[in-house]
Formats: sequence, structure tokens, C-alpha cells
Amino acid sequence: MKKIRITKHFDFESAHALYGYDGKCKNIHGHSYHLYVTVIGTPIEDKSHTKNGMVMDFGDLKSIVKKEIVTKFDHAVVLNSNSPHKELANTISDHSHKVVLVPYQPTSENMLIDFAERIQVQLPQNVLLHSLKLYETANSYAEWFASDQN
Repeated sequence: MKKIRITKHFDFESAHALYGYDGKCKNIHGHSYHLYVTVIGTPIEDKSHTKNGMVMDFGDLKSIVKKEIVTKFDHAVVLNSNSPHKELANTISDHSHKVVLVPYQPTSENMLIDFAERIQVQLPQNVLLHSLKLYETANSYAEWFASDQN
């Protein structure tokens, strides 16, 4: 059987701050994130199946990523719940702003680990998450590969 990879691209806006960081990113600041989600599988070979010829319907992949990532993180302030930023999150939240508290330093690297976990459990049984690429700026990105997770 032939394995094929398909990729879908997503955009979202988020702000974050890195608690304890020794540079500018210790301050709340925003990014226009670009997320590339690649899955791998064997195209369905059943002429009676509505998804014949597909590894996975792009629309289904879009629904998973929108629900698990984009809807939650878009136009939110992402802060580490295991730091004093939790108090800041409560203050921001009290003023009707969208806040996402995560149990990690909200770097692109850690966000990818989180995103991979959220996406993998939602994929159909015959489809595997192959890789994620998250652009934080136009020339800086982090990557996650399933093959590296041993």
C-alpha cells in the first residue's frame, strides 16, 4: 500500500508572555501564527466509500484543528498557569478578555507538543499525525515530527 501525506494550513492570532525570560518576550506581545498540519495514511480504495481516494477529507482535518487549536487559541492571551502569570491571567480575564492558561511556558516549541497531543487523539484510526510546523514570525518556526517522538 502507498502512504501519502496531506497538509492543511491554518492561521490564528495570539499573544503570550514568557515568564522568567531574559529578553523582550517576557512582555505580553502578539504573533500571527501559521500552523501546518501534516497527516499520513493510505488512500481509501473502496469505490462505494464516499471518501474513496482520500487519506482523509481535508474538511474533516480542518474541523479537528479548528476545534482543538484555532478556536481555543485565536485572539487569546496564552500564559503559563504554573507561574505568577496566573494572577495576570485572572486580571485580564476579569475584563472580558480571552485567556488560555497552559501548564507550560508558551513557547512555539511547547505549543507544538500540546497541539500534537490535542490533534492525535481526534484523528481517524487509519490516519497518523506526521508533522506540525508553527511559524511564529515570517522567518522563525518550530517543527514537531512523529518520528522524533521516541
